[in-house]
Amino acid sequence: MTEPTYEELKARLSQLEKEAETKKRSGDLIFKVGEKGGVSVYGLGRFPVTLYYEQWTVCWEQPRI
Repeated sequence: MTEPTYEELKARLSQLEKEAETKKRSGDLIFKVGEKGGVSVYGLGRFPVTLYYEQWTVCWEQPRI
């Protein structure tokens, strides 16, 4: 496998930056499961929110508004 050229790297970086901007503005929620079993929710605010099983059960047991 050959090393990418400087121009190819710049083009790839530009493409990734555009994809990152699109994801920031998409408003989608992204869920990721961590190594310790916590589920992180991205897209609610500036930082991800991570909850563990016990915390999720407390959230689901609360009455709906």
